[in-house]
Amino acid sequence: MKESLVRILGVVLLAITATAVAGKPHIVVYLSDDHSQYDCSLYGDATIPTPHMEQLGADGMVFDHAFIASPSCAPSRAALLTGLMPARNGAEDNHSQPRPGTHSLVENLKQAGYKVAAFGKVSHGRASSYGFDHMSGDRGHDAMRENARAYIKSHNPAEQPLCLFIGTSNPHVAWPMENDVDPDSVAIPPHSPDCKSLREHRAAYAQEVIDLDILLGELRTMARDELGEDVLFIYTSDHGGQWPFGKWTLYDYGTRVPFVAAWPGKIKPGVRSDAMISWIDLIPTLIDVGGGALQPDIDGKSFLPVLLGSKVAHRDLIFTTHSGDKKMNVYPSRAVRDGEWKLIHNLRPELAFTNHSDLHRKPGAGAYWHEWTEMMRSDSRVRKTLMRYFQRPEYELFHVSKDRWELNNLINNPEQKRRVKRMKQQLEEWMAAQGDTRSIFNVPRPLDQPETWHPDYFGKHPNSVPKKKAQPKKKR
Repeated sequence: MKESLVRILGVVLLAITATAVAGKPHIVVYLSDDHSQYDCSLYGDATIPTPHMEQLGADGMVFDHAFIASPSCAPSRAALLTGLMPARNGAEDNHSQPRPGTHSLVENLKQAGYKVAAFGKVSHGRASSYGFDHMSGDRGHDAMRENARAYIKSHNPAEQPLCLFIGTSNPHVAWPMENDVDPDSVAIPPHSPDCKSLREHRAAYAQEVIDLDILLGELRTMARDELGEDVLFIYTSDHGGQWPFGKWTLYDYGTRVPFVAAWPGKIKPGVRSDAMISWIDLIPTLIDVGGGALQPDIDGKSFLPVLLGSKVAHRDLIFTTHSGDKKMNVYPSRAVRDGEWKLIHNLRPELAFTNHSDLHRKPGAGAYWHEWTEMMRSDSRVRKTLMRYFQRPEYELFHVSKDRWELNNLINNPEQKRRVKRMKQQLEEWMAAQGDTRSIFNVPRPLDQPETWHPDYFGKHPNSVPKKKAQPKKKR
């Protein structure tokens, strides 16, 4: 009789547990490192085929207006995991960490009933400070996939919902210069001078994107095999690639990222959303999915109603911020963007913009700058393009819905005077509310000292025009 009661009680408890788990899907969040939205076939670049992203989009929802908080690894990932913008969590410049005691939203996921594990590059730096139940730092794709599978098998997913964050380091530099992509086949952004070396680097970058897409397909298969059908699967990236006018900048090429979500029976398949979302919204949305309590007084907010189709909009404005990357990039900037327009405030326009690519010029990262420098000496159009890279005005205004690559700065257009005033006010009020101190975190490189920022400086400013030699006077 006692044995029967024990068996009955076990069945009842299992039924209660199964019911609790049934109300919470398993979650897999796949993160890439340095992948701009523009650089894949899902978002229009057919030269970088990403069939698994396309399939994920066909099975769920593609966000065309997904943005990160800051275009470098540490601030972006800290914002993701805290739901706070950089000035509020303390991780402002790259390779920095949130202030001690800053709340991690991983704790809210755990309180919602999830086991939360991280594989590969998820946080930046001290992953232990975020409270994951399990962490595996493997960067190889095979190791990440199999470690995630082993973790699932060691935790019965029928008893407790799992939330897995899996982060590849693709397509972060250095890129594989030996690859299968034809350099002649790649697309060149319109703000980048076309040349042989650039094409070779674009091909190497494309290979990294192709490889991360293959892993995406493998992870979806693993999730179906090990977790079943009730899985919310998300793919996104921490910011754009390490290209001029990309990573470390507030142009869309640096801040606009792929974001695709599929959840069978919950998210309607084949939908493209214009809702503007930010990385600070991701984990609040996951907490909402799991029925957990949302952390008060954070910047992030759930967009679950958009995923479920009950709303089509989320944010009216997107704010982004950049505070530099140690000594390689000392160039603080802030931006506000709506669905049509963007205003960028370069806080220190007297400084030169630089980063690892133009300073180090390493193969697989930025060696194309050597060829660009030679082109700059003889081609005034190339010189103008590259000087726009190094030297930027205090304010920039772009009609982003019509000027995708932000080539036409309309800040001085008289017709935009009222718009500029309004957007400047929006940005200033937001910065004040954030407690943004506009700090600069390293020694800058002044524009009037080109020897400090231009590796091929020969005693003349690279934007200078050689003076014509004086002609000898003719004798009368």
